[in-house]
Amino acid sequence: MKRYLAALFFISLLTGCGGNKSGQGGDDVAADSTATADSTAADSIVSANDPYADIPMPKAADELFDDFFFNFAANKNLQRERIMFPLKKINGQKVELIEKKQWKTERYFMRQDYYTLLFNSERQMEVVKDTSINHAVVEMIYFNTGAVIQHIFDRMRGTWMLTSIQTIPISSSVNSSFLDFYHHFATDSVFQTESLFENIQFVGPDPDDDFSQMEGVISPDTWEAFAPELPKKMIYNIIYGQPRREGNSMIFVLRGIANGMEMQLTFKRSGGKWKLQKMTT
Repeated sequence: MKRYLAALFFISLLTGCGGNKSGQGGDDVAADSTATADSTAADSIVSANDPYADIPMPKAADELFDDFFFNFAANKNLQRERIMFPLKKINGQKVELIEKKQWKTERYFMRQDYYTLLFNSERQMEVVKDTSINHAVVEMIYFNTGAVIQHIFDRMRGTWMLTSIQTIPISSSVNSSFLDFYHHFATDSVFQTESLFENIQFVGPDPDDDFSQMEGVISPDTWEAFAPELPKKMIYNIIYGQPRREGNSMIFVLRGIANGMEMQLTFKRSGGKWKLQKMTT
């Protein structure tokens, strides 16, 4: 019963992830995502008046990509300063140069409650704290169009800059196998149940003790009570440093922006098929 209550508590915080507010079409999707309406918790971070526009970013924020990127997404003036114009935008054989006056502020995931990340292992998750990283790629992964729009950042002379934008098909992604699986897993409840190990490890908050966590096991026949609502149309990912080849494990992280909540789903590839092994909230 404890496991059930803890799961329902966290799942309630994630309600609405499946109804992603992003657009639907090709390269235009990136522009559409900047105009997303009905922002929720992120309204306190980004408003129509851009309260951060005149606040300089601390120099120390350039040490970690995450620190820089949240400032970059929230501050439209800083964003224009940290783009190498004319910005090269590549889509297949088509190359476009975007001038500064043409740039539309990109808010990324700041207008929604959460963002998502993909890691090959728990050890790889530590890379977000690595101050030696000088290259990062923010990916917008659109399942309806099968496109991945990559915003490529490089740190030059200690300063992070957006240096180019590239659109590739999901089939060319380093995580292509998992992304195909994930979309099926998120949209098909029958397939989801079939893609579970016999016993799924569960780690979550103890509803009877705010300072403790509880561990347990979820079986496929009780999964429906624990299954979280997952983003179906579009997810984000950040590649820190050079991309790693897809292995046989993947940690899907759904991280709240304003509420500090986080969920991790750990998948393992067994016999050529991805299956859920662990859920941590």
